[in-house]
Amino acid sequence: MTEVQETKIRELRLKGLGYRRIATEAGLSRDIVRNYCRSKGLAGYAAALEMNVSDQISLGKACLYCGKEMEQPATGRPKKFCSETCRRRWWRVHPEISEQKDTALYTMTCAHCGREFISYGNRKRKYCCHNCYIKDRFWRGEENGIPEN
Repeated sequence: MTEVQETKIRELRLKGLGYRRIATEAGLSRDIVRNYCRSKGLAGYAAALEMNVSDQISLGKACLYCGKEMEQPATGRPKKFCSETCRRRWWRVHPEISEQKDTALYTMTCAHCGREFISYGNRKRKYCCHNCYIKDRFWRGEENGIPEN
């Protein structure tokens, strides 16, 4: 099962859909969907699950992404996600919610490969990726990309 299918199962289950409907939309068998939901704590009647999880999320007692119960810290800002992985996955699925400013987007040219790339919030960036940085910084002038010792 792919990460995309897991995400789809989780989202559809939290919306209150049943195993068969999710299986049809995800292209999997009903048993696979049911077993996945049981292992992730999403089992039970779909309508009751949807109401219970949405209540828990609105109260801040469950993760926004996976719906897993979590404890809030005694001090500081309340947690929205149970883990860093859930936080990253949720933002990957919901990029439209981030408040990026258009004035902070800079079109740059990579110093190593010459490709154009967009840098957000860093006008001094020189490279499009870490790989280009390493090659330009440490492998400059070496044949076949193999560094000399």
